[in-house]
Amino acid sequence: MNRQLKGRLAAALVILVFGGVIVSRAVTEPKNDFRFSILGDRTGGAQPEIYGRIWREVDLLHPDFVINVGDTIQGGRDADLTQQWNELRPLFQRYSHYPLYFTPGNHDVFNDTSQALYEKESKRPTFYSFDYQEAHFTVLDNSRTNGLTDDQMAFLAKDLEANKDKRPKFVFFHRPYWIAPLKLGSGEFPLHQLAKKYGVEHIISGHGHVFVRIVRDGIAYMEVGSSGGNMTKALEQGQGFKEGRFYHHVWVRVKGSKAMMSVKELDGPKGAGRMFNAEDWDENGPKFEVADPAATINPTT
Repeated sequence: MNRQLKGRLAAALVILVFGGVIVSRAVTEPKNDFRFSILGDRTGGAQPEIYGRIWREVDLLHPDFVINVGDTIQGGRDADLTQQWNELRPLFQRYSHYPLYFTPGNHDVFNDTSQALYEKESKRPTFYSFDYQEAHFTVLDNSRTNGLTDDQMAFLAKDLEANKDKRPKFVFFHRPYWIAPLKLGSGEFPLHQLAKKYGVEHIISGHGHVFVRIVRDGIAYMEVGSSGGNMTKALEQGQGFKEGRFYHHVWVRVKGSKAMMSVKELDGPKGAGRMFNAEDWDENGPKFEVADPAATINPTT
């Protein structure tokens, strides 16, 4: 087998047994080659100038699509919802050349009225799935619950079963209820078991306005922090970059079965513009010098 052919085939070999006859087939590497951006919460005390600048940076990267983790509007009162969505329309029209996938947050959907308007404005149901090239994305709805309801888990199980051959797989929902069981327990909770069964590589949430990343059994859980949601109180209490409190967005490149994620802090007066690989942050925080992520690198030229 020549090197070019080897490069098109995964190293793994699937062995199937039918009536005592062993059949083997090579598993081909998915032909993925695309990029997308993940936006954090806009609201929970929206700062529109931050969200607008985040979008400008995303636009300069030219992703194939954009997906958020929820809390697009402030919500609160039914009477305010239409105006809040109307205020965002010019921004979304400006960047309408990018497909935008929404995840429902607790500020977006908090009763039946807000859900109906969310679905109208986002042009998507509160939970759904989609493919991009040979990768698969599942968006779930825990806007009105902390965890995932039995119905949401049933939808996820059915969706993953129907798309078990897609790689890589991403699951999005707003509230990161997985933080406590992962930090305090063994990871033996239904979402984690389902993700292991079907080879989900990435579970991504928002809500807390803080960047968190925990890896268990090869599954990378990530809470994307603020892309415009207020962090004033936390910053006044001395929390900052090291604690995951910084304005940012996430840039993802999917090549084959691998997803490489870079976290980009906002430049300018509201941020220091640091950028780092997502895997350089674990459940204890950054694994690099926060003042300068490149400080420990000694260039040869």
